[in-house]
Amino acid sequence: MARISTHVLDIAKGRPAAGIAVDLRSGGAVIASAVTNADGRTDKPLLAGDRIGPGLYELVFHAPAYLGEAGFYEDITVRFRVTDPEGSYHIPLLLSGYGYTTYRGS
Repeated sequence: MARISTHVLDIAKGRPAAGIAVDLRSGGAVIASAVTNADGRTDKPLLAGDRIGPGLYELVFHAPAYLGEAGFYEDITVRFRVTDPEGSYHIPLLLSGYGYTTYRGS
């Protein structure tokens, strides 16, 4: 099954980041939205099916509501390219008030 999924870990606190709103966009349009749960994950993949359309996608993490006054960043956008329409794309975000990183997970 092809899918796009994510999770967020708060590396400053050493735990999952719950309550972060995440949008999946393609072509500038929001195609899915979710909020991270107590495990820092969305309850289901943002997009799933037999195939995913190849092209550019964006995950937009609405970090200010989670970080509050301790946060330096506004919304964090991660752009990535789907090349394998049957692939699994898991894109975690490691977050703190003054830094973040991401990678393609499994």
